[in-house]
This record gives sequence, structure tokens and C-alpha cells, in this order.
Amino acid sequence: MTETSSLNVTISYGTMRAEFSGDAEEVLASVNTFLAKEVPGIDLARSIFVNYSLTELVQMFPETIKMTPEGPRVWVTNNKLSDKEVVALQLIAAKIGHGTGRSRAPAMTLSELQGSTSLKPKSLSSRLSELVKIRYIEKEAGETGVQYQITAQGIHWLNAAISKKTKRPQQT
Repeated sequence: MTETSSLNVTISYGTMRAEFSGDAEEVLASVNTFLAKEVPGIDLARSIFVNYSLTELVQMFPETIKMTPEGPRVWVTNNKLSDKEVVALQLIAAKIGHGTGRSRAPAMTLSELQGSTSLKPKSLSSRLSELVKIRYIEKEAGETGVQYQITAQGIHWLNAAISKKTKRPQQT
């Protein structure tokens, strides 16, 4: 049986005190909301702070990412997306899958990416190198080998790119 860990955070600011508990994503969102509302001057700092929540990611890509019994998948019926966009989208799907408890990690190995994107190995390796170079994804050595994870900058880029191609408003 798997136990879900609960994160508990208590914040005291002046005479105010707030307690938050739940999964990490929920607590982070609650803490950010509390700080934005209750701490003077935080709005200025928030205007340059970028951290996409699980809810924001789901709202950004509702038509292109789906949770399946096989795990989080890119759900594209046309071929409008480039290989780079498909790779980045699959890494966002992994991040969403991890946030919803449907996958073990927010990152993926080369073989996992190949299996889920169906890209040829050489093409996939080239796209990953390009995305790492421009910092849209991060490459880290993990327990199961090298893993790739989307960055906030990569999420922003992909949101803008897909918005242009699908003519939908860009989510912020």
C-alpha cells in the first residue's frame, strides 16, 4: 500500500499566522497566494517570478496532453508540431503526470522519450541536445541514467509556439 506524504507549512507574518497542508503542489500554490495578498511589496517581486503550477500547466495544454492508462501522453491528431515541440510537450506531460501522481518522476530518460514520442533515436538525440543548449530542458544524471526535464523557460516557449500554430490565446 502506498502512503501519500502530506506537506505542512506554517507562516507567521506580523500578527498573522497561516497554516497550509496537503500535497506539495497545493501547498506551494496556497503559500504563493498568501504571500501575494498579505506581504506588502511582494507583487513587484511576483511580476518577475515564473513558476508554473500544475493547474496552470493543465490549463495551458488541455487539447494536447492527456492522461492515459499508459501514462501521460501527447495527444496531437495533426502534424503541425515540430519534433522539438513534441519532445517539450511530452516532458510537460511527464511533469503533469508526476504532479497528479500518475508517473514516478517529472523527468524522462531517452528511452522513455523515444517510446512515448515515436521519434527516431538520432532525431530525438539531436532535438534534446538543441533544447538543452537553449535551456528549454535540463539534462541530469539520475539513478536510472540521464534524465530530461522541462524548464520554466521551455514551458513559456512552448506555450507561445503552440498558441501561434493553433491560433489560441497564449496562457499566462
